Amino acid sequence: MGEVRVRSGRQARQAERAQKGGGIGRPYIVRNIPTYDVLSEENLLRIEAAADRVLAETGIEFRDDPVALDHWRRAGADVQGLLVKFPPGLLREVLKSAPPEFTQHARNPANSVRIGGKNMVFSPAYGSPFVMDLDRGRRFGTLDDFRNFIKLAQSSPNFHHSGGTICEPTDVPVNKRHLDMVMAHIELSDRPFMGSVTAEERSEDSIDMARILFGEAFVNDHCVILGNVNVNSPLVWDGTMTKSLRAYARANQAAVIVPFILGGAMGPVTNAGGIVQSLAETMAGCALTQLERKGAPVIFGNFLSSMSLRSGSPTFGTPEPAIGSQVIGQLARRLNLPLRCSGNFTTSKLPDGQAMMEGTMSMLAAVHCGANFILHSAGFLDGLLSMSYEKFMLDADLCGALHAYLDGIRIDDDQLAVDAFAEVGPGNHFFGCSHTMRYYETAFWDSDLSDNEPFEKWEAAGSTDAATRANALWKKRLAEFEAPPLDDGIRDGLHDYVARRKAGVADAWY
Repeated sequence: MGEVRVRSGRQARQAERAQKGGGIGRPYIVRNIPTYDVLSEENLLRIEAAADRVLAETGIEFRDDPVALDHWRRAGADVQGLLVKFPPGLLREVLKSAPPEFTQHARNPANSVRIGGKNMVFSPAYGSPFVMDLDRGRRFGTLDDFRNFIKLAQSSPNFHHSGGTICEPTDVPVNKRHLDMVMAHIELSDRPFMGSVTAEERSEDSIDMARILFGEAFVNDHCVILGNVNVNSPLVWDGTMTKSLRAYARANQAAVIVPFILGGAMGPVTNAGGIVQSLAETMAGCALTQLERKGAPVIFGNFLSSMSLRSGSPTFGTPEPAIGSQVIGQLARRLNLPLRCSGNFTTSKLPDGQAMMEGTMSMLAAVHCGANFILHSAGFLDGLLSMSYEKFMLDADLCGALHAYLDGIRIDDDQLAVDAFAEVGPGNHFFGCSHTMRYYETAFWDSDLSDNEPFEKWEAAGSTDAATRANALWKKRLAEFEAPPLDDGIRDGLHDYVARRKAGVADAWY
């Protein structure tokens, strides 16, 4: 027999809570607290009626995708050139075939996630061209940075998903970097992952690589990869996105449909108006997946944001989009669709108090609105222009705390602790009683980064702040990282595919 490795106290506590379905270390969260509904039935109906009017009277343009226009004609929409107008009720009828829940399978089956219903999945932030850390400052992201963030996500029990374009690897040609990114997710993580959406052929490459990993027959019947597609708000679906959207749906893989509405720029300045626009644009994108392949999994996405009306700069992590997310959650549940909504948003340039205040506000919005897939769970800084190593670790800690928060409060005879009161009696402490001893390793969430020592001890240890502690932790995690095992034949097949695809086209840097 091989050497038995003894787990640390924290690892043992995490493992015990994971086996009980609580705490961190689970493949995904099943929430045990209710969603927060802020609008009445009457006001929800008014929003839906306003969205129906926008869809029927103003319409949405579908550019550079004749197939999408043909889908709409056959479905009964009014197609006038590139402009599509939708009779009230059409999109909701089409959306009835979309599954309310689905499983995204991981190459390690123990890490497969369930998306929809009461389930919640945390995934790293997505799309930043820059990275930053306390040692080297802000710089363009590289493939090494990209791989590092996958390693950090994989090594943390607080996440459930490997993510997608965690940062842009700008040292790799634009038309080839998607191959390296998908390869990195497959080699360095055994959790679910996302593919490319920046061109139809890149989406198809991502799906083909998933077929090599899982087998073509399995992929045809099961979701194994997600693609995050964005509306060109206001009221335009660009062909680049709809072709990728259709590529994922055609392969029975899940598209995440997301408008990015910056209030006062790409959408109305009022919260209600932005919600109307978001509902209209997202319903249209989700419905298009069903016209491409009936029953294909799809995620109803949303990204509301405010802006500084004095300067025109985006502002993230503010209260108006946070409360708007609550309403989006209500609307998505009425459509019976899985929801991606909100995330850990901030415009702070440093992993500081502003960053954590704004991020916590927007993450709590995601938690309470009922989001099932939270894409921007960690690392988001600088208005999503930068992925921060230190912020990633701080956000991972917050995600750990949210596991406990979402577990709610369990009520049974032992939890109510009546026998403990009898044992301890009035005026005595509970520290050494049998009830406390049974639970002392699992009762409370353990932070990886918080300093809970007395002031004098903290001061004697160097007076470090949270960002400095996060800096040390990410370096430790990278130094200790071991990639999960991957079948050599699959790895060789994937590397061969990547090499052939790269050799077939010249490098393009734009």
